[in-house]
Amino acid sequence: MRIEPTSHVDVQTPSGAMRTHLFRPAAEGKFPAVILYSEIYQMTAPIARTAALIAGHGFVVAVPDVYHEYTELGEAFAYDKEGTDRGNALKTTKELASYDADTRAVIDFLKSDPGCSGRIGAIGICLGGHLAFRAAMNPEVETGVCFYATDIHKGSLGKGMADDSLARIPEIHGELMMIWGRQDPHIPLEGRRIIYDALTAAETRFTWHEFNGEHAFMRDEGHRYDPALAMTLYAMVCQHLATQLK
Repeated sequence: MRIEPTSHVDVQTPSGAMRTHLFRPAAEGKFPAVILYSEIYQMTAPIARTAALIAGHGFVVAVPDVYHEYTELGEAFAYDKEGTDRGNALKTTKELASYDADTRAVIDFLKSDPGCSGRIGAIGICLGGHLAFRAAMNPEVETGVCFYATDIHKGSLGKGMADDSLARIPEIHGELMMIWGRQDPHIPLEGRRIIYDALTAAETRFTWHEFNGEHAFMRDEGHRYDPALAMTLYAMVCQHLATQLK
């Protein structure tokens, strides 16, 4: 379906206003909501295109600025060394509790949004994959889709690099969809096995998908992009969201 022009709201969090970009179906009615967590670069053009694609399948998509405390409202980083270095530095500058508080704020906003049906899921890419994983620990979040989620196996998200994501897996009650690239150096086989085993031990409902791809194979900018694989996975993800949230 067609979507409305992109809009935004500045959601209030304990650490300040968080620009949250909104993509909505251009149709009457209430729709399930999806929180889309970006890579370390915030809301870039590829992330906007992903959000638009999902919204066109009948979802309200909210893309929060993950580093809002340290950036201008709506600021995005370039896909270059400077942008990468800045995004990676902020990943372990920000407090873990602030990531979780941001998620809580977006959930509360979506629950009060008149265009939202009240059902909420989460999707994330890279850093965002880890944030979607943690978002699924909230009872209101019924499913999480995690594209090559970084740092879960190392427990290194946030200031101090000592997150508790693996330990909190039993708090996840919705079904997860975990997607990985076998040639991704950031989450090697040993790391993927740690996550798989922890999810299995906790009797989490999840599906597990590994493909021949490098890190960022979904991003339609850069040499690692795999268009055919991305098309396949977008179809899988939209079907998963429809099954879990509609």
